[in-house]
Amino acid sequence: MGNKRTVAAVFEPLAEAALGAHLAVRFEFWDGSTIEPEGPCAGTIRIRSKDALRHMVWAPGELGIGRAFVSGAVDLDGDIFSILRSLATTAPSDAKLGLDAARKAILAARELGALGQRPAPPPEEARPRRGPLHTKRRDAAAISHHYDVGNDFYRLVLGPSMTYSCARFVAEQDDGQAGPNATVSLADAQRAKHDLICRKLDLRPGMRLLDVGCGWGSMAIHAAATYGVQVVGVTISNAQIELARERVAAAGLSDNVEIRLSDYRDLRGEQFDAISSIGMFEHVGTKRAAAYFETLRALLRPEGRLLNHAISSAGGSVMGARSFVGRYVFPDGELVDVGEVVLAMQRAGFEVRDVEALREHYALTLRAWVANLESAWAEAVSLTSEGRARVWRLYMAASALGFEDGGLGLHQVLGVVPDAQGHTGMPGTRRAWL
Repeated sequence: MGNKRTVAAVFEPLAEAALGAHLAVRFEFWDGSTIEPEGPCAGTIRIRSKDALRHMVWAPGELGIGRAFVSGAVDLDGDIFSILRSLATTAPSDAKLGLDAARKAILAARELGALGQRPAPPPEEARPRRGPLHTKRRDAAAISHHYDVGNDFYRLVLGPSMTYSCARFVAEQDDGQAGPNATVSLADAQRAKHDLICRKLDLRPGMRLLDVGCGWGSMAIHAAATYGVQVVGVTISNAQIELARERVAAAGLSDNVEIRLSDYRDLRGEQFDAISSIGMFEHVGTKRAAAYFETLRALLRPEGRLLNHAISSAGGSVMGARSFVGRYVFPDGELVDVGEVVLAMQRAGFEVRDVEALREHYALTLRAWVANLESAWAEAVSLTSEGRARVWRLYMAASALGFEDGGLGLHQVLGVVPDAQGHTGMPGTRRAWL
């Protein structure tokens, strides 16, 4: 570079502004220069081109960094969990990618000749629609962005159970054990989760179950095959419904399970004995929570039960259009405080009888999914795109850490509809489903 400074020398003030002075990762740049950590190194962040800075200048903060990573201008070399954890724990509490970091990014980009036209966002990025949130049309577009990326890709990541929600890592001999049992396989853990929900709902032969947001049909298949119930599963994902119907037929359960392409708002005039809502509520939104539970309440007979299984966040969290998750993973997604969930259910006419937290189990679930993805990386890329695979790797690894440190929660909330005399049919203790 002649008398010019290396990229590392130019970039170092920006790294310190964003991440703090005591870095625990190594930076390597496109000119071969590096920034070395003073102490133990969690891994290497590779800045592969000037486009990384362009993304950060034009979209300061989380979105610009996300674009740089998804596009391949930034890469992570090493254990992704260790790298992300070190970045989160070494930065001072007030270190944010705010105005100071944005100013340093512009100065660095100018010196490196990286200023110029706004780079196009990666094609995997969702384009947020204008207008009110959670209309049927907008929700359908958001669901399609997240789920219609290829059933084979999801099978690779999720494993043969094709269950995209928190598993339950327990075994019969686990009484009194602290935390989830990591020796349990992912498939067995997903089966244990489905069975726990079936027991909480007190499913018995001949009962009618509604599975809202049924995914690829795993809960419907388990409930019908194991408990002899009639199941209606609904989803608004075209890719999911096609495979769910195939799986139901392959299991010989076509007479017991009906999979419908339907929005929950279109469910009217039917009666069910139980309802499961697993990984669905995150797409509903805070403003529609009351209407959601009122709709489900109207579908349940007296003494019918609802199990709502959803990610939660203390105080609530909206996945905004400037966030990585909002643009690449869950457009319009919202995480609702579990207290608000309980309140909304009770206002809709449910009597809440049980709340169970499973956040440590979701951390283990996500780590298993990341391992599946990384072990078959080339195949995953061939099934979708390198950018999409990058999105899922970063999102799942960061989410796992969020569940581990308590920033994210996962709760199952069980409600029942009392009859006119207040009867619920609930057992006296939780022993029936423990």
